[in-house]
Amino acid sequence: MAAELSAQAQPQPRRPEAGEWRGVVLVTGTDTDVGKTIVTAAVAAAAQASGLRVAVIKPGQTGIATGAPTDIETITRLAAPDTTRTLAEYPEPMAPLAAATVASLPPLELYEVVDAIRAEADKHDLVLVEGAGGLLVPMGVRPSGESWTVADLATTLGISTIVVARAGLGTLNHTALTLEALARRGVPAGVVIGAWPADPELVHWANLSELVPHLIGALPDGAGAMDPGVFRRSAPGWLTPALYGVLDNWRVWAEEFGEGHH
Repeated sequence: MAAELSAQAQPQPRRPEAGEWRGVVLVTGTDTDVGKTIVTAAVAAAAQASGLRVAVIKPGQTGIATGAPTDIETITRLAAPDTTRTLAEYPEPMAPLAAATVASLPPLELYEVVDAIRAEADKHDLVLVEGAGGLLVPMGVRPSGESWTVADLATTLGISTIVVARAGLGTLNHTALTLEALARRGVPAGVVIGAWPADPELVHWANLSELVPHLIGALPDGAGAMDPGVFRRSAPGWLTPALYGVLDNWRVWAEEFGEGHH
């Protein structure tokens, strides 16, 4: 597998320079529960370790009624960014627009969200905006009353996007669809694997080989349960230099992870 990754890496695919991931960066996923929050925390930790002033914004937090820690609470515990903001919270664990509707609460208005993000961008080197679910989940409404999605937010702001993907079966189709949707909108994107298993199977290695041209990071499964100090020290090792990390050779990474597993 390491040999295959090495062959795939020749010639090296173009990777975004660190400067392309300054300003505002969107974090979306191929689906819900793929690891967006932990990836957002890891990028925030690595960027702050590089000396950047970092803000994290969650436009719409749903599922408040469940009593589980919110995404911003998790990110604050793991990475302690300089600034964190949640723009709206809704009780039910569903898409933000649907959650607002069933709770009879005001939906997120696109340009109010854009203004809030730009206000933080004026004060920070990097603003990470964590979406909800996947790229085309209805987030709120435009002034016209039409719904808007995370993809609309990316195009309105003209920002790069991190796509968090699963490692296992089904990820290639979901990732390809998300990347194609972003490419059609002219949105630059890279992929981070949200949870690489401790004991990867053949399907995981096969998927990794296919994803390598797009990969800018891979987090170990269970990273979110780490001690915050360990998480912050470890985060740069999960991310490529494009995301302020030190992971610069997928062949070496595969060899290290493959020992005793593959």
